[in-house]
Amino acid sequence: MSLDIVELFLDEEDFETGIDAISIVESPAIEEDFIALKSKEFKFKEIDKKKKILLGALLVPNKPIYRKDEDGSEYYIYFSKDTVNKAAQMFLKTGKQGNSTLEHESKIYGLSLVESWIVEDEQKDKSRLYGMDVPVGTWMGAVKVDNDEIWNDFVLTGKVKGFSIEGYFADKASNTNPNGLKTLSQEEVAMETLKEIYNMLINGKK
Repeated sequence: MSLDIVELFLDEEDFETGIDAISIVESPAIEEDFIALKSKEFKFKEIDKKKKILLGALLVPNKPIYRKDEDGSEYYIYFSKDTVNKAAQMFLKTGKQGNSTLEHESKIYGLSLVESWIVEDEQKDKSRLYGMDVPVGTWMGAVKVDNDEIWNDFVLTGKVKGFSIEGYFADKASNTNPNGLKTLSQEEVAMETLKEIYNMLINGKK
């Protein structure tokens, strides 16, 4: 069975599109676990021992993400680098950095996005310092957790492992997207993605 690949994008004329919240989840769709940053070895103040920050990928560009609707229809979605960049900017411009949920179900308080950036270099990005091999164009974020229940019961226990965004995007379906991905089976998607990575390494493309 072949599945469509649908690009999601921001409709700049529709102010209802965009990201509403960041959810902490057990199985992030982008398949990039965040890193729980505990106290540093080099402490300037005693408060450093209580530092509770989660660092991870919020949105990865050009990554096929499998979806299945309630009616049973199956397909892949993806976000272009441009959409990822716009989504990151809009999230902060609209003052939503304090919006958080748990597993896309319960609204939670005490979590706030305190750092936000787009990966621009494969070698020199801050994400590399923490062993995160995310592609150029990825939206990275650091979330401060001032909620002891969430930190102790969900982060430290490993019940949540990554970030997942919540929001509304417009969509367009086509047989070919800007990166040359056609309507493919799940196995073909995996092979095409590997080919793209190989070509990027050989040709030095970003």
